[in-house]
Amino acid sequence: MSKTNINIGGGFTSLLTILFIALKLLDKIDWSWYWVLSPLWIPILVVIGILSIILIFITIMALIKEIIGRW
Repeated sequence: MSKTNINIGGGFTSLLTILFIALKLLDKIDWSWYWVLSPLWIPILVVIGILSIILIFITIMALIKEIIGRW
C-alpha cells in the first residue's frame, strides 16, 4: 500500500500572518498593518539580502582577479 500525504496551506510565515491578522481584527494588538503583514515580506527581504551579499562577493572576487592579472 502507498500512503498519500496532502499538504494544505503554507508554512510558518503563513500561519503567523493569519494569526497577526486575526489579532489585529479582534483589536488584541495595536500594530500598523505594515507590521501585521510583515511575515509576508520579511522572507523576501532575507532572500534579497543574501543575493546582495553573493553579488558583492562575486564583484570583489572579479576585481581582485583583475588586479592580480595586471601584475
